[in-house]
Amino acid sequence: MADELPFTLDQLLIVQAIAQQGSFRRAAESLFVSQPAVSLQVQNLERQLGVVLFDRGGRKVELTDAGQVLLHYSERILKLCREAVQALANLQEMGGGHLVLGASQTVGTYVMPSLIAQYHRSYPQISVQLLVQSTRRIAQKLVEGRLDLAIVGGEIPFDLQRHLKVIALAEDEYVLVGAPSCALDAPALVDLLTLPFITLDPQSSTRQTIDRVLNRHGINPGQLNVRLELSSIEAIKNAVQAGLGVAFLSMVAVGSDLEQGRLKKLAVEGLQIRRTLWLAFNPERYQSQAATRFREGLLSCQDWLKTPPPHLQLLA
Repeated sequence: MADELPFTLDQLLIVQAIAQQGSFRRAAESLFVSQPAVSLQVQNLERQLGVVLFDRGGRKVELTDAGQVLLHYSERILKLCREAVQALANLQEMGGGHLVLGASQTVGTYVMPSLIAQYHRSYPQISVQLLVQSTRRIAQKLVEGRLDLAIVGGEIPFDLQRHLKVIALAEDEYVLVGAPSCALDAPALVDLLTLPFITLDPQSSTRQTIDRVLNRHGINPGQLNVRLELSSIEAIKNAVQAGLGVAFLSMVAVGSDLEQGRLKKLAVEGLQIRRTLWLAFNPERYQSQAATRFREGLLSCQDWLKTPPPHLQLLA
């Protein structure tokens, strides 16, 4: 290349060492290399630059005028290199940085905002990006190295989970809710087959969790009267409030609505639906200090995480 530099950083370090030590031998010892290696590097450097850098005639090796010029600039160059290394180290020590998080829908909508807000109070210099998608898509992006870490609900597919480190973080409860005017208070399991349901897409981890639990209790999810399928939890809440049907929703999503009377909890006798929220990351991928601090904060329940989102029980 026409603009290729005629020297390397190692050669500049050798020039500095010879100037400081006054001999090739002592310079080699200080750099933990052999004297012939130092001599060869100096010869190559002088040939490449077309100048003589050292006067070797006396008892002590002296810099020539050309050598003095190169030493002056080498000190500046190497100082900048050390500053660059330190700047990167400072960045790693939370002087700045970027954190890319992932979450499944319920977690991303109702859990992550408060966690990110608390993280920002401790590390305001870190910018955060949050991607909310299905558990499978989030896990896939973790495997591909496109996310630093994620919190998801539901089961991570095995073909993806085997590439990830997955840690149980919290438990979430799902409850049946209806409009405030709903006449039911405590429906029996068999009553579920007669109620009009509003649900998420069958591929969502929330829907799959609920279907598995219903199956274990002898209720075939395929026999439910699904009146409406919607793509977001907020849309389902609004539809339930409007009296279009009932829905199983996470307590982190409806806790405040129940407390303020916008929704009514329908306690199904003998039915409890809980699922684990998982912290997941790719141990084979580089973990920035920003990601490490977020993960360690979650797992050690540091000050910024001592108040979890309402109705969420931390396991860590």
